[in-house]
Amino acid sequence: MFRLRWLSVCCLGVLAWSSGGADSCRAADARPNVIAIIIDDFGYGDLGVHGCTDIPTPYMDSIANNGVRCTNGYVSAPQCSPTRAGFMTGRYQQRFGHEHNSAIADSALSLKETTLSARLKAVGYATGMVGKWHLGSDDEHRPEARGFDEFFGFLGGANPYLPRSPMGTVPRILRGRTDAKEKELLTEAFGREAVAYIDRHQKEPFFLYLTFNAPHGPMEAGPRYLERFAGIQDEQRRTYAAMVSALDDAIGTVLDKLRSAGLEDNTFISLFSDNGGPTEVNASRNTPFRGVKGETREGGIRTPFFVQWKRRLPVGTTYDQPVIQLDLHPTILAAAGVSVPANAKLDGVNLLPYLTGQKAEPPHETLYWRFSFPPGRPESYKWAIRQGDWKLFSDIGKGDRLDADAAVKLVNLADDIAESRDLSQQHPDKVRTLVAAWKKWNAELAPPPAKRAE
Repeated sequence: MFRLRWLSVCCLGVLAWSSGGADSCRAADARPNVIAIIIDDFGYGDLGVHGCTDIPTPYMDSIANNGVRCTNGYVSAPQCSPTRAGFMTGRYQQRFGHEHNSAIADSALSLKETTLSARLKAVGYATGMVGKWHLGSDDEHRPEARGFDEFFGFLGGANPYLPRSPMGTVPRILRGRTDAKEKELLTEAFGREAVAYIDRHQKEPFFLYLTFNAPHGPMEAGPRYLERFAGIQDEQRRTYAAMVSALDDAIGTVLDKLRSAGLEDNTFISLFSDNGGPTEVNASRNTPFRGVKGETREGGIRTPFFVQWKRRLPVGTTYDQPVIQLDLHPTILAAAGVSVPANAKLDGVNLLPYLTGQKAEPPHETLYWRFSFPPGRPESYKWAIRQGDWKLFSDIGKGDRLDADAAVKLVNLADDIAESRDLSQQHPDKVRTLVAAWKKWNAELAPPPAKRAE
């Protein structure tokens, strides 16, 4: 009964976006594997496909070159945990009060929200996570309680990469609930564990949530990788380059495994960063954007955004309409043939018909951001709204007030990607329109947590 029911669901899901019905049900016999890769605190300009010249990134570049590179790819927060909450739920995380990292009271992912992993597990996918969780550490919020069959990694927001405990192991690394006693460079260990997961589950459809903490601090790299960049004089940039190179190699081991196992063509792979690079902290570069992690300028919220699925998506193309990581939740479900429940109230959009050219209109009329730090101070909101090429955002350093009609900048991203020219005085009607639209959206949201956890 389950198998027959699944075939029906899968065919319906594929029909929803497929241009032809003849081969729609064939997808039911070969559901795609799914690998969602998140990288951490990564600079937009630190990839070869984005013009980087001092750090080779052949494997991450290959995902773009073998799939679709979304040139206007965003995340819904300029900080780690909220972005992950948005991806896992397909909803603006501000709707359920998840606006901060887990140092803030009540910021573990709400148990009222359904995760992508739970939805895929419910229809027969094997579900595994390798890497950084950062969505809650108590029994109810751990990965194993949120739809994952297997977990290898750490629960918090940051972790050392090199062994440093008295036992010569990397601290806080778990296999399930047990100390993994990990002795390798952590980035390499995550690549190893991802490959092992694929090896164990290559005979069945699987979802692998692969969440590297590199190149988030602490700034640590093994000597083998540091030696590769001996020619970089700036010590901080050299360490960052070594961390990115280790990250790229680890992703390469996963891609190589897919290829050798004959799984590459029917594996849906996505890659994005949880926010822009904190340039002064880790020497990343958000070129050509201004702004950094923690800001609603482009440098804080626009990230690498690649999607590869050789069986269905065009190869070596770009997609230039604005998209957001929330979209990957319904897109992955559509690829897997899973119908989204009518009451799910997802903010994300299934991108498959847009990436394949079946739909020409933009997936979103408007994208929104609201980010408050420190907590409990509405006057410290950072916010933004984008409609078409127009973007209005709170002007960092001028008060950042929630109702800051006067402390905003209006830019047109089509000819000012660096957000350097304020057009608010020339276009007051556009400012009023965007402020009104943002306030309407903001009125739908839950208030952010008001205090830090004790």
